[in-house]
Amino acid sequence: MERIRTTQLREHIGQRVILRGWMHNLRALGKISFILVRDGYGIAQAVTQDENVLAALHGAHDESVIELEGAVVAEAQAPGGVELRDIAVRVIAPVTDTPPFPLNKPTVNATLDVFLDHSTVALRHPRKRALLRLSAGIMSAFREFLNGDGFTEIQSPKLVASATESGANVFAVDYFGKKAFLAQSPQFYKQIMVGVFERVYEVGPVFRAEPHDTTRHVNEYVSLDVEFGFIENHFTVMALLTRLIRHILARLAEQNAAALQLLDVKMPNAPETFPHIHFRDAQQLIFEKFGEDCRGEPDLAPQHERWLGQWARETHNSDFLFVPGYPMSKRPFYTHPDPADPKYSYSFDLLFRGTELVTGGQRLHRYEDYLAALARAKYPVEPFAYYLDAMKYGMPPHGGFAVGLERFVMQLCGLSNLREATLFPRDTHRLTP
Repeated sequence: MERIRTTQLREHIGQRVILRGWMHNLRALGKISFILVRDGYGIAQAVTQDENVLAALHGAHDESVIELEGAVVAEAQAPGGVELRDIAVRVIAPVTDTPPFPLNKPTVNATLDVFLDHSTVALRHPRKRALLRLSAGIMSAFREFLNGDGFTEIQSPKLVASATESGANVFAVDYFGKKAFLAQSPQFYKQIMVGVFERVYEVGPVFRAEPHDTTRHVNEYVSLDVEFGFIENHFTVMALLTRLIRHILARLAEQNAAALQLLDVKMPNAPETFPHIHFRDAQQLIFEKFGEDCRGEPDLAPQHERWLGQWARETHNSDFLFVPGYPMSKRPFYTHPDPADPKYSYSFDLLFRGTELVTGGQRLHRYEDYLAALARAKYPVEPFAYYLDAMKYGMPPHGGFAVGLERFVMQLCGLSNLREATLFPRDTHRLTP
């Protein structure tokens, strides 16, 4: 008899099966005992009145790894509408210590710090597992969409010789006696690979040595990066991103319905065309609404992003809002300026429910423009020589974007802290577990 998953029980009503997993709970109601077993896919219930069966579990705490053999019977009150009866139990790996906190309650009753301290066990909680399943679903749908649109997946180096965006926010490492850095993004490499494949993407970690301690930032996160050539301008990039986001949300609704339901997720409004407002016009709206003159500032404050998200919902019935045209002073040197007003850029942020989710735009593609941009930024040319070679030997107009995976999950699920959506977060205080 082969082991089956808890989610396959309904296919085996009237048959004897074997389940293996973790003992989620053991409770007695009078003479009847209920054993809940949790595997990597769900939870199933077994019922017994046989004291000899229960004797096998004597001294075994919750989270003990067990095997259940029994007959599958339809039972409307049981999880999934089925349960095991006439059971036999075998303990595979007993747990003799009480877990740091109960994992069989609807929510984990612990502060975030305590949860993270014990996350090697705490991540087993069904709600926490659901968050990670949504992360996996987003990555899967991201790959599916791009593979179907002519993109090639790449994996760029994470040890690099120079900073991608600025020298102040990189982790320096010793590389056989030389100074190297953990990559802030795959930006340079994905642009280089446009000259090879034309359309590329990457799913991988990025590292930011920013000494902030906020609910929206960690120092290592998963970035979903896209870059592609032969674009008209940054609106070409925004159009592809819109289709990608809509595809991801549709796939989550189809394939991760159980996780979405468990987490009480309200799916966002994502119209066929996301609304957009130029950065300059967004600042004017903020001034007219609040009397706060942020005009001339190079970025939007978090409270202004939140209000713009509310404005997009009320005005356009959209939980997504593009803000193109950020000042060049705020964007990296490789960003393409707006030819009509070079103070502004052909870049954008995509706000999701009032929080920045994506940054992207059109890049420079002519070699001489790069030399001029590096000179304006007062950067030396030599560290970027390998990168500039790609531009020297022919690069089409191109652009792309980067989606923060954990922030996507945070905003989708209405979490209050990015660390709740991060697998083993790394921040200014935490390097373990």
